[in-house]
Amino acid sequence: MDIKTENNIKEWLQGNYDEESKNEIRRMQQEDPAGLEDAFYKDLEFGTGGLRGIMGIGTNRMNKYTIGKATQGYANYLKQNFKSVKVAIAFDVRNNSQEFAQIVANIFAANGIIVYLFESCRPTPELSFSIRTLGCQGGVVLTASHNPKEYNGYKAYWDDGGQLVPPHDKNVIAEVEKIKNIDDVKWSGHEENIMIIGTEMDQRYLEMVKGLSINPDICERQRNLKIVYTPIHGTGIKLVPKSLRNYGFTNVNIVKEQSETDGNFPTVVYPNPEEKETMSIGLKHARELDADILLGTDPDADRVGVGVKDNHGEWVLMNGNQTLLLAFTYMIESRKERGVARPNDMVVKTIVTTDLVDRIAAQNGVTCYNTLTGFKWIASLIRAKEKSEHYVIGGEESFGLMIGDKVRDKDSISAVSIICEMAAVEKDKGRTLFEKLIDIYQKYGFYYEELLSITRKGMNGAKEIAEMMQGYRNNPPKEIAGSKVVRLLDYDILQSKDILTGKVTPLDFPKSNVLQFILENGDKISARPSGTEPKIKFYFSVNTDLKDASEFDVKLKHLRDRIGTITESMGLKK
Repeated sequence: MDIKTENNIKEWLQGNYDEESKNEIRRMQQEDPAGLEDAFYKDLEFGTGGLRGIMGIGTNRMNKYTIGKATQGYANYLKQNFKSVKVAIAFDVRNNSQEFAQIVANIFAANGIIVYLFESCRPTPELSFSIRTLGCQGGVVLTASHNPKEYNGYKAYWDDGGQLVPPHDKNVIAEVEKIKNIDDVKWSGHEENIMIIGTEMDQRYLEMVKGLSINPDICERQRNLKIVYTPIHGTGIKLVPKSLRNYGFTNVNIVKEQSETDGNFPTVVYPNPEEKETMSIGLKHARELDADILLGTDPDADRVGVGVKDNHGEWVLMNGNQTLLLAFTYMIESRKERGVARPNDMVVKTIVTTDLVDRIAAQNGVTCYNTLTGFKWIASLIRAKEKSEHYVIGGEESFGLMIGDKVRDKDSISAVSIICEMAAVEKDKGRTLFEKLIDIYQKYGFYYEELLSITRKGMNGAKEIAEMMQGYRNNPPKEIAGSKVVRLLDYDILQSKDILTGKVTPLDFPKSNVLQFILENGDKISARPSGTEPKIKFYFSVNTDLKDASEFDVKLKHLRDRIGTITESMGLKK
């Protein structure tokens, strides 16, 4: 055990920490010294999005003390930037989320800040909406999104309803790092500054979501669309069924086994709609009911997973890029058909999301912008362009969509509503969403993507991931799966290098630890460490043409095999 770890433990044992925490340290000293070391070997980092970690005692854990210091630092920064400060606070269903939210509210209030605190758990997108609606200068949501039950998190927002971006992210981190001692935190006082909000804000939010509908008449005709929905024990149950009713849908079947809010997520290992196992109960119900569509949302209801019948009538889960393609195409094409498209319409995606979106936008005369991974960058771009361009939709491959500009973070409630409208539009034509997806591939090109996440936990995990990235930087592959690497994009040094000519061009992005390899045959491989989990992620994108729907299965197998060859060539395994 190093000196820093020992000093951190000593500070907790000797400082003004509660006796329960001190007793737990003493127990772990006897029974779990390795666990104690992991809990104290470093400070839980307040990153550019806030905090996320395992709950428990220690400087490297989510607890009232790490949250308290973060909130005091954030409060100090808000007061430096605004004459008067209001914040909104929400929390999800996770264990301790409500208690943590109350602690955050108390600290803000003690610092003379007006606080709007939700009465009970709410989706993350409603927090973003509330910041904008109430004219707040900041906000916090207590959530660890789709992480396992042991985790919790703390996401900080700015006055536009988006997560912190430069320079505010780094400046807040600097203020948080100045809080060296829990005695520097104003834990209580001025409780009269805390206002409780709830159902009225729900109504305003739901009215906004209803206003996003493009074809309400078709929703009315197809009101009996058979929908299966699972909130996966999360906050989606609060608003998704109400929103679907607002859209006119009357045949909404909620997965009973996963309908109760529960921070232990008893029916799943990972409460993530990206995982097939997590959606398996919903898929079972969809098959039994012969449903038209299945939807699932994660604990804080910002991600959405979608199940549909494929071209053989078999139930499949769409990947994030496929859902995004359908949503972007619908918003672009339907707005044109309805005559509400504007000449300055824009859409936004991230650099690791399918490039087919760029094609679709270009062919429809819509500007498509690319940002770094994370909806905070999409929100930041909207803010920069909102006086001259009209934002329609944004998204990324990790099952996130943001429709309309009233929310500045990914939003599964509006996504579920619009996706069901899309299914209704196709059913009105006697078709399915999967048939529409194949149409898109025929019209614009058949792009297929897969994600490989490699987990490296513990103290050495971050080091292994860093070494892996450095290895690719120092010795980039000359070819991958028999195709030459023709371009290397390094977002850490903001350079794009043409491998054949040696020409280097600058990349107009904030710095980020991302590498992209463009191959001679048009394939693209992206590598980036996760910002929220101990993982390195590899994104593979391959493409071909699709002249006829009858070729879909053969072409899909070809693309999947190509990705398999690429991963094998790069020596990548989970």
